[in-house]
Amino acid sequence: MKRILTALMLVALIATLAIPAFAGKEKIKLTYVEWDCATSTTNVIQAVLQERMGVETEIIPVAAAVMWQAVSTGDADALAAAWLPVTHADYAAKMKGNVIDLGPNVGGAKIGWAVPKYVTIDSIEEMNANAEKFDDKIIGIDPGAGLMRLSETAIVEYGLDKFELMEGSGATMTATLSNAIKNNEWVVVTAWSPHWLFGRWDMKYLKDPKGALGSEETINTVVRKGLKEDNPEVYAFLDKFAWKDAGQLQMVMAWNQEEGADPYENAKRFIKENKEQVDSWLK
Repeated sequence: MKRILTALMLVALIATLAIPAFAGKEKIKLTYVEWDCATSTTNVIQAVLQERMGVETEIIPVAAAVMWQAVSTGDADALAAAWLPVTHADYAAKMKGNVIDLGPNVGGAKIGWAVPKYVTIDSIEEMNANAEKFDDKIIGIDPGAGLMRLSETAIVEYGLDKFELMEGSGATMTATLSNAIKNNEWVVVTAWSPHWLFGRWDMKYLKDPKGALGSEETINTVVRKGLKEDNPEVYAFLDKFAWKDAGQLQMVMAWNQEEGADPYENAKRFIKENKEQVDSWLK
C-alpha cells in the first residue's frame, strides 16, 4: 500500500509540473536557425511575448528545413527568419496552404559570396582563374540553408569545377573568415546581410552577373495555419512586428557579439530603449 501511495504521489507531482507556468495561456513555440540575424529577431519577439504580454515562449534552434516543417505541421507556432522570395522559395512552395506569410519584418536583405576588400577580384566569373589563392574552397554554412542550395546552383552555372563548397555553420564560417583576414589570405564565404561581419571587416560581395544567388530580399514572419483563431493577440503582435530598418537589426546583432553577451538580455534592453516602437506592435 505504501508503494502504491508513493507512486500516486509521484504521478500527481509530475502532473503538477506539467501545468504551464502561465495558466490559461498556451505556450508559444518559435523556431529559428542560429544565424545572427535570426537569433536577434527571435529573442526580441520572445522577450516582447514574455515581458510585455505575459505569454510563455520557447525558442527552438533547428535547421532551415526543419524550421519551416515545424510551423507547417503545427509543432511550432511561428518563425521570423523566412528569406523570400528566392532563398526559401522551395520551403514556401512545399508548405503552401499550411502556413501564413505575414510579410516582411525587415527589408534590404541580401545573400551572396563575399570576400575581404583586399581580394583583387570583383566577380564570381573570376574565381576559377584564382582557385589556388582561395585554396579551392568556398566557405559555407549549415547544409540545410537555402544559401547553400543556391551556392550549389551557382557552382554549376559558373562552372566552378575547381571549388569545393565547405559545409559548416554561421559560427565556423565567421571563424574561418577571421583567421584568413588576420593572415591576409584570400577567402570567399557564403554571406548574407544584415550581418555583423560587414561592420567588423571591410568586405565586398562578388558580382553575380548570372543572378544565380538571387537579388535583394526581405526577411518575413511566417505562422502556422490556425494561430489567428487559437491566439489572436499573439497573431496580431506577430503581424505588426517589424524592425525600422536593417540597420536597427544590425545594431542588436552587434550587441550580441560583445563578450559575454546574452541575446535575451539584449532583447530586453532593446524593448526598454525602444518603448514607443514596441508599443506600436501591441496596439
